[in-house]
Amino acid sequence: MEHKKMAVDCFNGTWDLIDKKDRSETDTLKMIHMAHASRHHWGEIGTPLEWSRGEWQISRVYTLANMGESALYHGKHALKYCLENNIGDFDLAFAYESIARAYAVLENDDEKQMYKLKAQEASNGIEKKENLEYFLAELATIS
Repeated sequence: MEHKKMAVDCFNGTWDLIDKKDRSETDTLKMIHMAHASRHHWGEIGTPLEWSRGEWQISRVYTLANMGESALYHGKHALKYCLENNIGDFDLAFAYESIARAYAVLENDDEKQMYKLKAQEASNGIEKKENLEYFLAELATIS
């Protein structure tokens, strides 16, 4: 039970830092550590769904830290968990989104566009309207 509490607390704490407007370098480092801690605890008690979400969150954190290679590494793991475990809906779409976002940081426009397209295609499988709208709004933020 302790692993689940730590996983959830660190995941939510990471979101707080992701959303923080005036994030300092110290906040960024804390955000990276918390995302990894959450994924570690989910690795102990979770399923491929939580693992994929954890890898996605780590990838997002690394894009915010402008660390494209690390973002790409974790984004690919998020996608791998989705594909190997038939995880679809917004998790699959966001896995592709994370890779597109990583390529944006790496300034690889061809790969970014390819993964944005894959994310867009995967969004056809998002069942809930509010999840689809949120996803499309997030995808639109990739420059």
